[in-house]
Formats: sequence, C-alpha cells, structure tokens
Amino acid sequence: MFLKKIHVLLLATTLIVVTGAAALAWSGDQRRTDGGAWVTRAPATPGATGSDPAGQPAPGVSGRPGGTPGTPGRIPGATRPGTRPPVVDHGPRTGDKVALTFDADMTDAMLYQLRTGRVRSYANLRIVEMLEREKVPATFFLTGKWVERYPDVTRRLAGNPRFELANHSYGHLAFTSDCYNLPRIPAGQMTSDVARTFELVEAYGGRQTRYFRFPGLCHDGAALAALAPLGTTVVDGDVVSGDPFATAWRPIVRAVLSQVKPGSVIVLHVTEANAAMTDEALPHILAGLAERGLTPAPLSEVLGDGTLAADPTQQR
Repeated sequence: MFLKKIHVLLLATTLIVVTGAAALAWSGDQRRTDGGAWVTRAPATPGATGSDPAGQPAPGVSGRPGGTPGTPGRIPGATRPGTRPPVVDHGPRTGDKVALTFDADMTDAMLYQLRTGRVRSYANLRIVEMLEREKVPATFFLTGKWVERYPDVTRRLAGNPRFELANHSYGHLAFTSDCYNLPRIPAGQMTSDVARTFELVEAYGGRQTRYFRFPGLCHDGAALAALAPLGTTVVDGDVVSGDPFATAWRPIVRAVLSQVKPGSVIVLHVTEANAAMTDEALPHILAGLAERGLTPAPLSEVLGDGTLAADPTQQR
C-alpha cells in the first residue's frame, strides 16, 4: 500500500503537466480467493444491480470466464452480466507465473500533443518488438482513443498469440470525483464508455478478454455498479512500476523487482512519449524475473482464467 501511494504521488506530479491528470488510487480493503484469484471486495452500494446487500457478486460468479476455465468460446475475465465485477489485485501466490501488463493511455490532451507535433508517438514499438523477439507473453490494456490512433499497432498486437487485449476505457477519464485531477466522465456515460472500447478492441480479434482497468485505478461502488451490465473483471495490480515520466530505467527496475511475487500483476506503460524509459527497463526486468524463477504469462493464466481467446483458432 505504501508503494502504491508513492506511485500515486509520482504520477500526480507528472501527468498533470501533459494530460492535466494523474493516477493511482485504491478501493476496497478486504480480500478473498474467488475462482483462484485474489479479489478485493468492492465497497457496498445499496441497490446495486447483481449484488447482495454486502456488495458481493451474485452466488456462483467468479473471475473465471463463465465460471468454468477451459470452456470453448468463453473469454477470460467474463462474469455474469448484471453482477458487480470483482476487483482483482493479483493471482494465487503459488507457482512461478507473473503478468506483464502494459497500459495504452490516450487522452484528448495527448492527442493534441500529437497533432501539434509536441510529441512524436504514444506507441512504444521497441517494447512490442522486444516482447515479440523474446517470445514474452503480455496483456495490453487499451484505451479506445489509442486504438483509433494506432490501428496498425493494435492489429499487430492482436495478431500475436502471446498477447492478450484488455480494456482501459475510451478516453482515460476519471470514474471517481477524486482521481488526481483527471477530468471526470459523467456518471451516465460510464457503462457506454467501457462498452464502446470493448467493441473497438473486439473488432481486431486475437486473444480477447473481458478485463478492465480503471484510469488511475480510481473506482468506487458507483463506478463498479456501472460496469455490472458488461460482465467484466476489474484488474488493478500489485506491482506498480512508476514508469510514466521516469528519467532513468534503474528506478523502474527496482520498483518492479522489489515488489514482485508469484502471481503478481505488473503495471507498465506502452506510451512512448510519457513513459520513455520503459523499453530500456524491460530487458532488466525480464532478466530479474528469470533470476527469481518467475515466468511472464498472459494475465488470464496468472489469474487462473484459462488460456482461451475469443477466436478458437487462437487456442494454444
């Protein structure tokens, strides 16, 4: 928790400069195993659709696709529509798997930076090339506006059977009122915003999931209730790298390797202009994981959701 607060302060200082926003927040404090993954119980919202009075998912619902791993046609992270989504921090602390996850943020301010030539790119192809070359699995949390800006890169990610695609909202707006100065999305648009992004990403095929990561990890009971119709699983993460706006790669590596454990979900960024050191840190992170006997795996495997893609031909 202390390290997450440090990460919040780092992003809060830097993201305001470029996007008028920053990240990280945490919601909920009780944890339980649900379907093989550690889940943070969402704060109760009286009358939330699909939840009991304590704010728990309806009986029989887990973070696994359809409640049963390995079922053909099921998508990792899918939960029963109408049920408030579970919030996953990390997978089981057994075995040797960890998940490398890369957020692809895109805000209107970032698009303006691109249009005016103030930055060159928010797509770090060196990261993609390294993962491809080393055959490393990863999961990409894509904003809809990033997908629209980089359709060819999205197509490339979708075409790699080791990569999973997940949802990071449409325009990286805040889903709570206190998300470090990120502009807030109207409450009535939360559901459609996330649904729109799922539709955009799904059009590219590949290893689809129903995982969603809130911008800044900021969520509360109302935000979770808004996602209930979508049958998704919210993924925060227990290892925050601090890579946005880092000026050297070593602190990123230290932040990851000092926190990582079996089952960890590592949060990195693929947005080159505001996370320029991530590609330099990545080979050292990979080497450090290997030294610790830890192996990168798709998020669905780390969380125990199986390895199925939306397209059955992508099954391994």
